[in-house]
Amino acid sequence: MEDYNKIIESLGVKFASARKIEILQPVTVESFYDVSNTLVLLNEGSITFEGETTESIAAGDMIMIPSGRPIDIMYGKGEARLSHDDLATHRDKYFSSDMETPQGDNFTIIGFEAKVFDSVNFFQSLDIPAFAIKGNKHLASIIEDLIDESRGDRSGKERMMKIKTDEIVVELMRHVLENQLFVEQLATNATYFKDPRLLDIFAYIKENLQGDLSNKVLSNVANVSEDYVGQYFKMLTGINPQDYIEYQRMERAVTLLRTSKRSIREIGKDVGYKDTAYFCRRFKMMFGIPAGKMRKRESLMNF
Repeated sequence: MEDYNKIIESLGVKFASARKIEILQPVTVESFYDVSNTLVLLNEGSITFEGETTESIAAGDMIMIPSGRPIDIMYGKGEARLSHDDLATHRDKYFSSDMETPQGDNFTIIGFEAKVFDSVNFFQSLDIPAFAIKGNKHLASIIEDLIDESRGDRSGKERMMKIKTDEIVVELMRHVLENQLFVEQLATNATYFKDPRLLDIFAYIKENLQGDLSNKVLSNVANVSEDYVGQYFKMLTGINPQDYIEYQRMERAVTLLRTSKRSIREIGKDVGYKDTAYFCRRFKMMFGIPAGKMRKRESLMNF
């Protein structure tokens, strides 16, 4: 347990977004995912999600979706299906966030980051699927407190939102540990957070996405041989360093596409791609859509 306390203490937590959304008519959103972790609290109605298994939740229950983990979510009971990438075009037909207090079936959706030493997406790195959280009234209460803070304009608002987001992450970890969820994944994938050389590599990659991140450079950071650094990294994380680097670059690109008006060429260069055409090809291969469409892409939280 002490090891997990250290990991929790190391997490850099950041609030991303919060919305209370009314379901206007039943729909299944296919391949829902975001670069932030997503927590869905059902207030009224029914929600079913299809990840590794199919599971339904009732009012007061939640779904935790790790960042980058695509799942299908059915809001209500109906036959309509909507690609997440087409949500921006059709969302007003199925969802509304205009009402202060929704009258019909509705849910609260929270987006947040949780990164170990501000470098690694924690929940994603554990390689756990989306999962239901049932009967956790304390976590549901924290989510409601966060949504109230986000809607208000009281002094200390930003500080309180940060505190509430921190509480959500701690309560999520407590729920996982106390209910002995994902025991194998935690035992396997949390071990590398204890290796200082690997943490040095994570930190260096984060600060140098524009620059040379070859295995030769990483070997100097970790003080291991160039021939061994790739094996060392994969042994601890399950992926090779260049795949990890590409994901970090693309995650940063998604953030820039959503939050800035910079050109795709500038964004590609900023995350380490000198060749814009190659950046666009790799982006589409990773996310399934062009970078330009990602800029226009809306999630359920961006009403």
